[in-house]
Amino acid sequence: MKSVKDIDVAGKTVLVRVDFNVPLDEHQNITDDIRIRSVLPTLKYIVEHKGKLIIASHMGRPKGIVDDRFSLKPVAVCLGKLIGKDVSIAPDCVGEEVKKMVSDLKEEDILLLENLRFHKEEQENDKAFGKALSELCDIYVNDAFAVSHRKNASVHAIAEFVSMKCAGFLLLKELAYFDKAMANPKRPLVAVVGGAKVSSKLCALENMLNNVDKLIIGGAMANTFLKALGYDMGSSKIENDLVDKASDIIKRAGQKNIKLYLPVDVVAADKIDAAADIKNVTVQEIPSEWMALDVGPATSFLFAEALNDAGTIVWNGPLGIFEMEPFSKGTMFMAAIIAGSSAVTIVGGGDTDVAIHKSGKAEKVTYISTGGGAFLCLLEGKKLPAVEVL
Repeated sequence: MKSVKDIDVAGKTVLVRVDFNVPLDEHQNITDDIRIRSVLPTLKYIVEHKGKLIIASHMGRPKGIVDDRFSLKPVAVCLGKLIGKDVSIAPDCVGEEVKKMVSDLKEEDILLLENLRFHKEEQENDKAFGKALSELCDIYVNDAFAVSHRKNASVHAIAEFVSMKCAGFLLLKELAYFDKAMANPKRPLVAVVGGAKVSSKLCALENMLNNVDKLIIGGAMANTFLKALGYDMGSSKIENDLVDKASDIIKRAGQKNIKLYLPVDVVAADKIDAAADIKNVTVQEIPSEWMALDVGPATSFLFAEALNDAGTIVWNGPLGIFEMEPFSKGTMFMAAIIAGSSAVTIVGGGDTDVAIHKSGKAEKVTYISTGGGAFLCLLEGKKLPAVEVL
């Protein structure tokens, strides 16, 4: 797979697919620009090497119709300030008017296309739509890791019609760090897996049994594993259809001499509410009508001990409902432990990304992935369709 550095962009029209799906407030102000900052190296490289730069992205879920709430206009303003150049925005991402704007581009000019998802063909991976995008450029660059697990026209179909195609610096960086984490890690390799559902992480957990030395499981998904061990989890969220599968993962981890850690105590409440009645109990003593909503302090210290000698730590998924302060301590403690570790630390997943930033310790983590779904896809041992076509 070629890097953008391997192709001469001077005088060429270069279309870069990025992920500018940034959060906006009610006044259309961007509240977090990290996704824009992450691709600046690729964009600056093309401009500095005399390319004519076209940028394509999606925003939100407009469901194939034009919706001003999902316009990329605020992104054009933000990007212009960050890159120090005027950024023009097209009224659409395909069509005659867009072609005219592209033909008028001069070296070092920047044109941002309007939201790709204003066309339903984008998510349908429509070949004609991919071809229409390809006709705008001489060179196609994928720097949208967060979308690369999807077969969308702007990351998949387009590649069939562009002879010169390559990866941007962010995509290459993401793949390199994942390789560092799972394929060639400094050991012991410890995976911390949380979140709400076993079902969403089942393939990842099964694949991790081929790589990790230790596996720490928290969040609501741990409830299913604890039930598999015979604990009464009260009214806690359980995926009853996956209890046998959880039991099988526990058994296989033992057969492979992988140390598996589960909560020994929890923060329990009578309802999911910051004002609920709350108590810290062992997993043997959860009241029948109560639910586990965070790991307890003893569990936090157990997990910290398990991470103490780690060479590489991969974290995906919070350990509790961290958005509510009473149930945030387990996740925040884990963030502090991982940030303070001397291991190679790699964090992936949307909620985990939010949690590590909320903790104020993001800058102490080795690498934070920009793509939750794509990161999880790699953890499952799958290939990314948009990378394969490059």
